[in-house]
Order: sequence, then structure tokens, then C-alpha cells
Amino acid sequence: MDFNMKKLASDAGIFFTRAVQFTEEKFGQAEKTELDANFENLLARADSTKNWTEKILRQTEVLLQPNPSARVEEFLYEKLDRKVPSRVTNGELLAQYMAEAASELGPTTPYGKTLTRVAEAEKHLGAAERDFIHTASINFLTPLRNFLEGDWKTISKERRLLQNRRLDLDACKARLKKAKAAEAKATCGHLGPWSLGLHCLWQEPWAGSQLIQCEGDTVPDFQETRPRNYILSASASALWNDEVDKAEQELRVAQTEFDRQAEVTRLLLEGISSTHVNHLRCLHEFVESQTTYYAQCYRHMLDLQKQLGSSQGAIFPGTFVGTTEPASPPLSSTSPTTTVATMPVGPSVAGLAPAGEAALCLEEVAPPASGTRKARVLYDYEAADSSELALLADELITVYSLPGMDPDWLIGERGNKKGKVPVTYLELLS
Repeated sequence: MDFNMKKLASDAGIFFTRAVQFTEEKFGQAEKTELDANFENLLARADSTKNWTEKILRQTEVLLQPNPSARVEEFLYEKLDRKVPSRVTNGELLAQYMAEAASELGPTTPYGKTLTRVAEAEKHLGAAERDFIHTASINFLTPLRNFLEGDWKTISKERRLLQNRRLDLDACKARLKKAKAAEAKATCGHLGPWSLGLHCLWQEPWAGSQLIQCEGDTVPDFQETRPRNYILSASASALWNDEVDKAEQELRVAQTEFDRQAEVTRLLLEGISSTHVNHLRCLHEFVESQTTYYAQCYRHMLDLQKQLGSSQGAIFPGTFVGTTEPASPPLSSTSPTTTVATMPVGPSVAGLAPAGEAALCLEEVAPPASGTRKARVLYDYEAADSSELALLADELITVYSLPGMDPDWLIGERGNKKGKVPVTYLELLS
């Protein structure tokens, strides 16, 4: 217990010394050991890396899980070192509701069939989202967290130790400076033993060899008639010389500890470059997983669009009348304005009856007398057979409709080539 009390008292003294030094530095009353420019750059680079890593980590978590309650739940499970329970994605939940609705409203009805198809697509989207979240968490979020909770905590700890070593060093420099100043004054005789707070000894004739002590604030009367022999216990110059030697020894020890800690901290700060290389690799993996996810989503939605397009003609038979605004904005801001208007309808042509009755004879197809319209192609389209016209994004073609055609299709012409084209791939121009 005695040892612990001594250590506690020693630690309290060191803490007080550092606090005094830090306060005097803030008020400009004490000198501060400055680090070299390269070291300061390393510190600034490390702080910047830490700050931006935190921001990127938080925003990526929001991207992967927009629900704040779910993020808090995952955080608690992680801190408790427990496995996060599997959670149904929004797409999978929507697919479940649509499938149940189709079952109750009638799976054989047009609405029920469409609900079933959309539910299947949403299910695939939810599964793709789950895979993306899992991959991104392992390949991107986990390395960022490991840096903040591992490497950065070690760097912060060593930086605090370096700060303490610097305060100790500057405190030793201040003590040595004061001791040398006092020694210089004592050597020049500017300081007397009493003004230094020293004790003095004198010898009375009647006391034999016994020395009588006098406190520093008691000035003996040299005018007394009784003779006295005043003897100083030690000269002020010798005392301050010992104090200077002690301060120099403490300064050497403090300088050695500071240099050693500065080297350790420098090595850790230089390791930030390796951290950047690791984060760069993780960023590439994150982009790869995100690209895969969006590609899967596009493929599933394209398949769904084709399924719905092929079934819409049977559900809504009749002549195509107009179109809505394109699914995406035009590639050029100067493109003509899209309008909702009735497509020119030509005379009925043999071979253009609904599917199953006859095949389309492109050689017999002619533009209607009411005229044609121009359309801009929004996306590339690969013809499925010889009756369709392949399309390239952003090209202009001539389109028109014929009676009995599927309303999701038009006749497109480009030069001497013609064929059926899907309406969803076009932007009709006025």
C-alpha cells in the first residue's frame, strides 16, 4: 500500500507539472519544442485520413441500410459480438406481398398473372441486393472499421505518449533555464543566503562546538557587542550548481525518451501510406460488387419488361394511340420536345393480324397515307428475329403504326431497312 501511495503521489506530481507546462504554453509564457515540418505533415495526413474514413464509412452504411433503426440494431449486435439476424430486404418483402395478392385476387386473371411476374422479378432484385450488401460489408466496410478501431487507436495512443514526453522535455528545459539564471546571480553575489531562503548556523562562545541554527527570515544583529562566528552551511553558488547538474541530467533523460517516442510515432504515421493502398484495393472491390449488383438489376428488369410487353397486347387489344414521356431523359438537351399524339394509322395489311393468325410480311408493309413520325432511339436493341429492326441508341428512325398491331410495337424504318421496334425503346418527336 505504501508503494502504491508513493506511485500515486509521483504520478500526481508529473501530471501537475505537465498541466502547468501546457497552460503556460497556451498563454505564451513558456517555450514549446516544435516538431519538424515532415512530422507535422504526417500528422495532418493521418488526421485527414481518419476524418474522411469516418465520413465514407458512415455514408456507405446509410447507402447499404437506409433504415437508422436497423443500423443501430446491427451496431449493438456487433458490439455484443453476436451474429446479426438475417433481415428480409424491401424487394423481397414487396415480392411476398405481390405473390399473396395474386393468390387471393386470382392467379389466372391478367392482373394476377402480372402480379406474379413482377413479384418474381422483385424477388430476384431483393436477392441481388442482399448479395451486394453482404459483399460490400465484407470487402469495404470491414477494412475501414478495422483501421479506425485498430491502427488508428494505436496511432492515437502513441501520439498522446509523444505529447506527454514533449511536455516533460519542455518542463525540464524550463527548470534548467531557471537554475542557470539563479546560479549566475548567486555567483555574482546578488543573492544573499537569507534572500535565498537558506538556514544559517553560528557558534556561541559558551556553546563549545555546538552550532546554533537561525531561520532564513531571522537576520542576526551584526552590531551586537557579544562576538559571534557566523558559518554558512553551504554557499548559494554551490547549491545552485548542484541544482543545475540535476536539471541537466533530467533533461538528457527527457530528451532521450522524447526522441525514442518520436521515432515510434513517425513509423506508425508513415504506415498511413500502406493504409491508403489497402483502402484503394477495397474501393475497387466495392465498385466491382456495385457494378455486378446494378447489372443484375438491369437484366432482371429488362426480362420483366419483355414479359409484360408480350402479354400486354392480349390484355389490351387495339390500335396504338400515343406514348408517354421516355423512361430516361434525352441524351441531348436540344432534342425536340416529346408530345402525346395519335400515331398515324395506315390501312389494314394482310399478315398484320394478331399473333397466331399470320406472320408479318415486311415487303407488303407500306407507310400509311396519314403520314409517319420521327423517333429517337433511347437504348440499343438487338433484333430477336428477321421481323424486327435492330436499334442503336440516339439514332433517328421513322415509325408508324398499323391496325391490329401489338400496341407495344411500331413499324420502324431506317433507310431501306424496316421492321418491328418496341415502343419502350423510343422517344417520339413532334
